[in-house]
Amino acid sequence: MSEARPPHARTPGLRYVFPVAAGKLARFATRLRGGGSAFPGYLTNRLAPSLLPTLAGQFPHGVVFVLGSNGKTTTTHMVSEVLRAHGLTVFTNPTGANLPQGVTSALLADATLTGRVRADVAVLEVDEGYAADLADLLSPSVILSLNVQVDQLYRFYETERVADMMLEASTRASSHVVVNRDDPYLSKIDVDAMRGEVSFFGVAPEIIAASAHGLANADDTRSGEAGALGHRAFAEVTAVDGRAVTVSVDGSAVDITLPAKGLHYAADAAAALTVAARVLGSSFAADAAADGFARMAPAYGRGEVIPLRGAADGEQVEFVMFKNAPSLQMNLDALDGAPERLLLAIDEGTPDVSWLYDVDLDVLDHVDVVTGEKAYQLALRLEHAGIPMGLVEPDMEKAVAHMRSLPDTASGRQTWFVNYELMMIGRRILGHGDQEVARR
Repeated sequence: MSEARPPHARTPGLRYVFPVAAGKLARFATRLRGGGSAFPGYLTNRLAPSLLPTLAGQFPHGVVFVLGSNGKTTTTHMVSEVLRAHGLTVFTNPTGANLPQGVTSALLADATLTGRVRADVAVLEVDEGYAADLADLLSPSVILSLNVQVDQLYRFYETERVADMMLEASTRASSHVVVNRDDPYLSKIDVDAMRGEVSFFGVAPEIIAASAHGLANADDTRSGEAGALGHRAFAEVTAVDGRAVTVSVDGSAVDITLPAKGLHYAADAAAALTVAARVLGSSFAADAAADGFARMAPAYGRGEVIPLRGAADGEQVEFVMFKNAPSLQMNLDALDGAPERLLLAIDEGTPDVSWLYDVDLDVLDHVDVVTGEKAYQLALRLEHAGIPMGLVEPDMEKAVAHMRSLPDTASGRQTWFVNYELMMIGRRILGHGDQEVARR
């Protein structure tokens, strides 16, 4: 998949020393105060607008974009780990900072002062609204579109617009386009309009039918065809048993272990295997891919397990992150039953929380703490559902202190359902504010 450098790409050099140094210093300063993943990239982009396009020509195996309403961070992590299991060095943006400034911030973590990143391939989570413009800058060889789900309507207005953004960006992929066969919008991709070869991934129909809420993809209200088109999937989930999943990859069964439970994670895994196979070509090996999954930790904030009181052998917290109705529903569907001890948190980063009334909460039998700036709106939804609550406390620090004060659970684990900002705050309170993840 090695290609000639795109004509607009520039070579990193001494002219970038000051902007990169300034960004690295800003990154150090913001990390000291426990956050600020995007500002260093914003500063560097302002000082050196031509730096980001230099990424395009630096990677022998090209640049991969991961798009989707949900699952971008997890799938980016999966693709990266599978490629690492094949011996590649991967540059990525692991914490979900997916706007241009976030990509540059990730670059600052790995780049030399001249802007050089020593890696074989870049795997980047990208915001759908910026995907086409970033594709023009970074010339991706592979673009993956995971799903179109109801999300950020205050920003995008209609799910149709989100689908169009993904499909428009996909026309920029030079080698491969990977699409969800089971998505009512994305499955209708115009294959002939793509520069790259189109591949599909999916989940066996009987598995989707057995799930309480399917894959939670948005209905296609534009074409008049409600369902997906049923393309042959290069990678298809054929069996799911907790974290143990079987994926048929080009006709061969591959048994893998997911980093967290849930049908949505199984679909993400099929997508990741398709992308890895397209990046690696004949070098793709199913046993190496399975080994990558076996050694894979949960993505940042998605199923991570962290000690509650600092002792590794004591009570633990499992973080379950959601950002919209589909992601909350799929994570609730993945529960084995009602959590023994549960914190639910939602903050001002969600302007309109009316979608909470679209979520089926029947799996819950109680909530110990409701927190975040919109705790009372969430508590009202729980009250309408008849779910008993303990403490309603908008302040996350006080909510965590209360959870710490409770007796240990029989299982040794609390479950915290949190949206993005409160996930970061919760991790910081528990002593895990460092946003870096291990790189090899």
